[in-house]
Amino acid sequence: MISVGEIYDYIDSFAPFRSAMSFDNPGLLVGNREAGVSSAVLSLDITPAVVQEAHELGAELIVSHHPVIFHPLKSLSADSAPYLLAKYGTAAICAHTNLDMAAGGVNTCLAERLRLRNVGTLGEYEDSGLPEALEGETGCEYTPEAFARFVKEALGCDGLRFTDGKRTITHVGLCSGGGADLVYAAAQAGCQAFVTGESKHNILLDAENMGVTLVDAGHFHTENPVILPLAVKLKTKFPDVAFFESKRMHSPAKYL
Repeated sequence: MISVGEIYDYIDSFAPFRSAMSFDNPGLLVGNREAGVSSAVLSLDITPAVVQEAHELGAELIVSHHPVIFHPLKSLSADSAPYLLAKYGTAAICAHTNLDMAAGGVNTCLAERLRLRNVGTLGEYEDSGLPEALEGETGCEYTPEAFARFVKEALGCDGLRFTDGKRTITHVGLCSGGGADLVYAAAQAGCQAFVTGESKHNILLDAENMGVTLVDAGHFHTENPVILPLAVKLKTKFPDVAFFESKRMHSPAKYL
């Protein structure tokens, strides 16, 4: 039987855990390397509902993007995800910023979903030199509103926010999740648009003033594109393990 450690080592081969940003806490956060795995669940987040789903499926492992333990635990309630993982004996491998920046990782998958061409590095993480943001060219010209509508449809968003850069869009920068502060690098690189998952009021104002159409498509929807490609990669490497995409992971944001 394939072990948790073998799956961890494979993820480490294309998204090295040591390359994660300094604030991060990725890795094997629950369980041990020697445990066997016949099935696993992939999810952006490890919530109590996702742990229960894995238990019902008989999965011994959850592979997630966001760390199930980020800050030191000061208490552990019986209905929390870490407690339930331990209760059910379910291991957790969490690949966060190391997967964001990896070739074929979250940002790459987002660029592919947005059909960008000639994709290259927009900004590098200073500690590793890995790309924390990407840029590419669109296949056609967009108005700001038309581009925002395209992003909404491409990512399956319930809704999104965008600024009107008042320029035709052919050159796009992106950083999945909470990468809005990289809009300044995008403006310097000549991008007319920038796609990310979270943005504050002052950054939206700055984007508008710089003539950049900043599309805030939500944290979940800018990172979810990695789940299916990651599942395919893992299934190809470990054909004897059943990998399930979680049906209970979801965006907590609702739109009226």
